[in-house]
Amino acid sequence: MYPIVNCISFTGGDTGIAISKKAGMIPLQMELGGKDACLILEDADLDLTASNIVKGGFSYSGQRCTAVKVVLVMESVANALIDKFKAKVAKLTVGPPEDDCDITPVVTESSANFIEGLVMDAKQKGATFCQEYRREGNLIWPLLLDSIHPDMRIAWEEPFGDINKAILISDAMETGTVQINSAPSQGPDHFPFQGLKDSGIGSQGIPNSINMMTKIKTTVINLPTPSYTMG
Repeated sequence: MYPIVNCISFTGGDTGIAISKKAGMIPLQMELGGKDACLILEDADLDLTASNIVKGGFSYSGQRCTAVKVVLVMESVANALIDKFKAKVAKLTVGPPEDDCDITPVVTESSANFIEGLVMDAKQKGATFCQEYRREGNLIWPLLLDSIHPDMRIAWEEPFGDINKAILISDAMETGTVQINSAPSQGPDHFPFQGLKDSGIGSQGIPNSINMMTKIKTTVINLPTPSYTMG
């Protein structure tokens, strides 16, 4: 049994980065901010794709770390995908959680204000709204923004096909996890769950977390050299 040693495990964004700078030699496990993206190629099944984007983007009202936040789609199929996505979004119910709605209020007014700030920044910089922006208190209706550019905050900040092509793209990506033909998700507990760069340090998941928080100790027993008596 390995002895447990000091380790800092933290989930957050900028605070986690600040902690890591002060940790010194203490082992770190950090789940920080992320911007989960879907990549859509020309030969994708657009009905399946639209369903996965809606599921990945709006389940739990979008308030989870693995929610779909960015969709990068080939221009030749972009308009068709948007039409299918809009049709599915229109079927989502919006309201209080006691009514078992698909989209419910975010946790605080400050969270709603932050999300609205991202949306308004994108609007001022030329984003196209595929639905009317609507908010009542902490309740924000589902919204798709098109024509997003890197200078927009929403392109970076987190608001809480062909298999050969998919593997090639996965290998080229600098990211902790790639889901092919599905929305982002953490996966079973024995799967590693991690981020790269400012999205995290170390890896979560039962065996990975245990290994992060333990340190191997080696004990070598040097036995005395036996002496032999010649008979």
